[in-house]
Amino acid sequence: MAILKSFRNQLNKISKSTFDNHAMRLFRYQARHNAVYKTYLQALGIGVNEITSVADIPFLPIEFFKYHEVKTGVWRTARTFASSGTTGMVRSRHLLDDVAFYHHHAATIFEHYFGPLAGKVILALLPSYLERSDSSLVSMVRYFIERSGRPESGFYLHNLDELAARLQQLAGSEQVVLFGVTFALLQLAEAYKLHLPQLTVIETGGMKGRGEEITREELIERLQGGLGTDRIYSEYGMTELLSQAYGRYGRFVAPPAMRILIRDINDPFAQLPAGRTGGINIIDLANVHSCAFVETKDLGRLQADGTFEVLGRFDNADLRGCNLLVG
Repeated sequence: MAILKSFRNQLNKISKSTFDNHAMRLFRYQARHNAVYKTYLQALGIGVNEITSVADIPFLPIEFFKYHEVKTGVWRTARTFASSGTTGMVRSRHLLDDVAFYHHHAATIFEHYFGPLAGKVILALLPSYLERSDSSLVSMVRYFIERSGRPESGFYLHNLDELAARLQQLAGSEQVVLFGVTFALLQLAEAYKLHLPQLTVIETGGMKGRGEEITREELIERLQGGLGTDRIYSEYGMTELLSQAYGRYGRFVAPPAMRILIRDINDPFAQLPAGRTGGINIIDLANVHSCAFVETKDLGRLQADGTFEVLGRFDNADLRGCNLLVG
């Protein structure tokens, strides 16, 4: 466990110039001490010493989180997060050894984008997530609410009247942040036609069969029109990761401990340059306890400025709680 703490303690020092070195060290450790990842590399016929750069690191398909306990080292599970899904679906499970680290790391990322949590009013409209006890998103936002220190902060389930009244009460404050799942935010925007120019909205994705999928541009337009604010942001995260990316207008900025790479759809071991659409691979250096190198089922595109877009899901990929908007 000491080595895991060592990797974690270095996260806040990661920069563009140190990322590769940190990633290579973590890869070599996980390739030897993560049983699932080690077996996967052996099945590929790849030796640890053959990997000499980040560009050559193989990514673990995200499906492994459904059927295996993806753990680096030996430790007692403190918390298990599970992905959302329909009845009967096998859900991904992310086992954590330290929930406090996850909360602290998520808060550090949020504050990197939006400033200190203390003093902010954090409101959350997360139906379908709030009804589950194993949602990483709810756990994160609950911690943000606690850190805010504001009695007005809190969760809302289906009580949109109460939420609309609270938002109007706080309309003059620039310290109000509303996290919301996409379909619920649209319901709020279309039912109340609010005017809240100081409000910051963070949509977490997710239509989950609740109406026609829409483009991100249409989503932003409808939220701006119905909530009366142009401060519309999106959050990109998933159960299998500890880091989140935030962005505006469909362009996400990865935090320092995360890197996005795009793989060729027809050759998962080939990377694509900026401007090309392919599968999203993620290096999340916060995943020291599980696997930091994850091959997702999301489609995306890197831009020359380093931002990235999420354009949808692979055909036949499971429905998940986020990233179900059409690009």
